[in-house]
Amino acid sequence: MDTLQLTSFKVLLIGDSCEDEYLYGKCERISPEAPVPVMKFSKLETKAGMAANVCLNLQSFGINITFLTNPEKLVKTRFIDEKSNQQILRVDNEETIKPLLLPISTDNFDAVVISDYDKGYLTSSKLFEIVDQSTCPVFIDSKKTILPTSEKCFIKINDIEYEKLKDQYYPNLIITKGGEGSIYNHTLYKAEKVNVYDVVGAGDTFLSALVYGYLNYNSIEKAIILANKAAAIAVQHPGTYVLNEEDVKSLCG
Repeated sequence: MDTLQLTSFKVLLIGDSCEDEYLYGKCERISPEAPVPVMKFSKLETKAGMAANVCLNLQSFGINITFLTNPEKLVKTRFIDEKSNQQILRVDNEETIKPLLLPISTDNFDAVVISDYDKGYLTSSKLFEIVDQSTCPVFIDSKKTILPTSEKCFIKINDIEYEKLKDQYYPNLIITKGGEGSIYNHTLYKAEKVNVYDVVGAGDTFLSALVYGYLNYNSIEKAIILANKAAAIAVQHPGTYVLNEEDVKSLCG
């Protein structure tokens, strides 16, 4: 693959954000009150999640981000057994999110990125409106089942989300398939074989590297290869992971 140049780009990022909490502890016995494990608390870690994770990973590549996201607080708390690294429970605490209503200008951006977890910040009408007025490439990662079919859009979804899509033709559809890799234009781009520690947030890392790779190469095929490599780094770490300087150097070298 060609060497990447760390050129600063301007990107508009829009989407739902949350706070990821990881509550670690030891589970060494079953509760006498119910058939559930008892966790002895060890530590709590907090990280930026969903679109906020996309933002941090885009910034790792030196991209200049304008970020529009919900002010309301969403918290995902995962209870993790330290010995096995198994997630035994996830609790979501979500305020009602008000939808984005203000008109959005996409002028003067190299790309628009939509990280839509369908929590209410982006309505379908607003999503289509943003795409219609954009003159730059639009990268969409969404849990909605009806999405824009514009040729300017690169739509990245996982294989489960793909099964839920309405029967439409999407000219630039990228389907991530975990350890297998990613499919684009009927071609499988194989993932690197690594020891998987945690897949949380790997899709966000993939999306971020996909955007950066495309802006550098002007080739979605080369961008997918880069995104696969970035996701392979992310899954080797516990919890939501942000690429660091060493990771970016390894990807861009």
